[in-house]
Amino acid sequence: MGVHECPAWLWLLLSLLSLPLGLPVLGAPPRLICDSRVLERYLLEAKEAENITTGCAEHCSLNENITVPDTKVNFYAWKRMEVGQQAVEVWQGLALLSEAVLRGQALLVNSSQPLEPLQLHVDKAVSGLRSLTTLLRALGAQKEAISPPDAASAAPLRTITADTFRKLFRVYSNFLRGKLKLYTGEACRTGDR
Repeated sequence: MGVHECPAWLWLLLSLLSLPLGLPVLGAPPRLICDSRVLERYLLEAKEAENITTGCAEHCSLNENITVPDTKVNFYAWKRMEVGQQAVEVWQGLALLSEAVLRGQALLVNSSQPLEPLQLHVDKAVSGLRSLTTLLRALGAQKEAISPPDAASAAPLRTITADTFRKLFRVYSNFLRGKLKLYTGEACRTGDR
C-alpha cells in the first residue's frame, strides 16, 4: 500500500460517519429521494412503528408532553406555496420531529421497564429521520429552505403535543405521508425540468 492509498474499510467507515452529519456520501445519487421506493421504505417503517403501539397502554406513555409538528395540510394553500416555502415548512417539521423522537428515545432508555420492540422502532425512527435529512440535503432542499424568495412572509410552524409513543409515531407517519411526500414530489418534478 502506497503512502496516499487508503484501505477500502477506511473509506466505508468515513462514509458511514458522514451520514449523521448529512454530508454527501461517496457514490450516493443526489436525487435518491425522488425514487418513490425510497420514501415508501421510510413510510412503511413509520407505519409499523405506529402499529406496534396500537395495543400499548401505560408502557407507551411518554410521561411528558413533547412538541411535534402539526401534520394537517391545507392542500389549496400548499399548492400555491413556492417550493422554497414548502422546503422551509418541511425542514422545520423534520427538525422538530427529530428532536421529539430523540427525546422519546431518551425517555424510553431512562424508563424502568423499556420495551424491546418499542425501543427497536424508536431507534429505527431516529435512524430514518437522519437518513431523510441526508437525502433532502442531497436534493438541495436545505438550500431552498435557507433562502426562499419571501422568507420574511413564512408562517411559523404549527405544532401540537404528543404524550404517548402512539401519537408520536402517528405524527411521524403522517408527516412523511403528508408534507414530506408532497414536497419531495414537487421538488423532484421541478428539478426534472
